[in-house]
Amino acid sequence: MLLRSLIILFVLTTLSQVSEAQTLVFDGTTSEKPGKHLVFLAGDHEYRSEESLPAMARILAKHHGYKCTVLFSVDQKTGEIAPGSSYMPGTEALEDADLMVIFLRFQDFPAEQMQPIVDYLDRAGPVVGMRTSTHAFKIPEDSEFARFDYRSKDPEFKDGFGRQILGETWAGHYGKNHVMSTRLDLIPAQKSHPILKGVEKPWVHAGGYWTEPTSDCVVLANAQPLQGMTPDSPPAEGKLPCPGVWTRSYSNATGKTGRVFTTTYGASEDLLNEDFRRLMINACFWGCGDEDQIQPDLNIEFVGPYHPTTFKFNGHRREVLPSDLAGWESPIMPITKPVSE
Repeated sequence: MLLRSLIILFVLTTLSQVSEAQTLVFDGTTSEKPGKHLVFLAGDHEYRSEESLPAMARILAKHHGYKCTVLFSVDQKTGEIAPGSSYMPGTEALEDADLMVIFLRFQDFPAEQMQPIVDYLDRAGPVVGMRTSTHAFKIPEDSEFARFDYRSKDPEFKDGFGRQILGETWAGHYGKNHVMSTRLDLIPAQKSHPILKGVEKPWVHAGGYWTEPTSDCVVLANAQPLQGMTPDSPPAEGKLPCPGVWTRSYSNATGKTGRVFTTTYGASEDLLNEDFRRLMINACFWGCGDEDQIQPDLNIEFVGPYHPTTFKFNGHRREVLPSDLAGWESPIMPITKPVSE
């Protein structure tokens, strides 16, 4: 009897430890500055959202007083970060979120993990969407959440979450990764937009996506594929610019509207560019209604070591628990961990 009780206690303790290890919170709030709650969903297969999002969260928490919860797709048994796995504990954090920052690809979460995302959208919560989130969900037609699929045929939610919330679904590559980088050219008429304060010449490592966002989108920057991996590379032959950064709003069933910022960029190495990083931090301020606090010299310095892994399929750091990234000074990512091949 005693042995059985000890086994049960051990199992419950282990499950509790795994659950806690899957929750990463950077809390910069104080009694004088009770900041808003931002929830980040990192779960793509290729572009290292598990690096980009915690880095952004630390900046927003440490420098600007937000509470930032970062959720990862993880291995269900070990709790280790597993990019692209359709298992993301902790989405109930969205219940009191003031902003959802989403960087997912082809996800089909269990109902108990998907429902908080649906509930958040049903209340028209603001959204910042990055890169592969245009095709965040790949869900079977017989699922109760099928309308969110990136190819949804639902006449009231055609092309799913990407098109209906972010303004565009997956439309194909428009520039080869690691061969063609991308310059983001600001739209002159939008230079006074709060998101573009202090932003001058953003450039990113990631190759282009083709986009034709919905007509209600306000394009802030066009993406120009470059024939090379430096900011001064010439434009890629035959590739005209297309929208790469925009805003829009969406409405819920009661008519309430939610702000949306979308960019088809945001890979791990993209954040190394100061102008792009500033763009993303500004977007989070704007998304949760704090645009009056955006200044051209807003602090966007990384908090703790940032060691982005070159993005590719199966190129993530293995054996990393979300809790390994806790605190202000733990490296993102630990370079002692092996890289998946």
